[in-house]
Amino acid sequence: QAQLAESGGGLVQAGGSLRLSCAASGLTFRNYHMGWFRQAPAKEREFVAALNWSGSIISYANSVKGRFTISRDNAKNTVYLQMNSLKPEDTAVYYCAAVGGDRPILSRPYDYWGQGTQVTVSS
Repeated sequence: QAQLAESGGGLVQAGGSLRLSCAASGLTFRNYHMGWFRQAPAKEREFVAALNWSGSIISYANSVKGRFTISRDNAKNTVYLQMNSLKPEDTAVYYCAAVGGDRPILSRPYDYWGQGTQVTVSS
């Protein structure tokens, strides 16, 4: 059973930083591209960032470019999302997801999803 477990969410003031982590188990981590998505209560799920199996190909949503950084540590089976200069509009549940490495990193739908972690940015 493939499992993704997010952590690191919380409450932060605007302009602050958080680092989210996603620990993967039950799959061969290096065989999967990884992505981060988010969903606010009254909005649809939206793409945030993704990277390929090795971390050599990376894509970001325009809304987070220059502020967020996605990375992965294949030795630890973990993907990260470093979030800087946070804004109230970044408030959402953030989800980690995995898609098979034989597909483009922006493929839809992704194969596996975590349970989500709440990020709240106050003004």
